[in-house]
Amino acid sequence: MTIIAVTGHMDLAESTVPLVQEELRDLLRDHRGNLVGVTCLARGSDTLFAEAVVEAGGRLVVILPSRDYRQAKVKPDHAPAFDRLSAAAEVVTMPYDTANREAYEAANGELLKRADRLVAVWDGVPPSGKGGGTADTVEQARSAGVPVEVVWPRDARRGS
Repeated sequence: MTIIAVTGHMDLAESTVPLVQEELRDLLRDHRGNLVGVTCLARGSDTLFAEAVVEAGGRLVVILPSRDYRQAKVKPDHAPAFDRLSAAAEVVTMPYDTANREAYEAANGELLKRADRLVAVWDGVPPSGKGGGTADTVEQARSAGVPVEVVWPRDARRGS
C-alpha cells in the first residue's frame, strides 16, 4: 500500500485546475487500487488530489486541523465537494477547538507522519514566515526525509 499525502495552493487560477488535475491523475495512475491519499481537504489542490485518489480507487484519509474547521473555514462554494469527499473518508480531527496557524501546522505534521511521500502542488515560492503553508510543509517533509514530488505544470499560475 502506498500512502501519499498532499499539500498545495488553495488559490489556483481557473485555467490551472485542469492542468493540475491531469498531472495528479497521471501521478496516481500507477497506484490504482493500492493507494491511500492523505489530505487536509482544503479548497484547491487538496480537493483536486482527493478527487484523483477516489477516481484511482484509493482510500482517503482527511486530517481536519480543528473541531470547528468545517463550520469556520469551508466556504459555501466548497462545501459540497468537502462534504462528499469527507463522507467517503476516514476523518481524523486534530485536538484544537479553533482553526488557526498552530492547528494547521499540527495537521500538516500529522499528514507527514502518515505519508510515504508528499505531493506538493506548489509554485516553488519560499515560505512566507507565517507557518502552516505549502512551502512550510515541503520544508518540513524534506527535513523529515519524506520524498517530495512537486506538481506545477507548465503555464500553471495562481489566481488573484
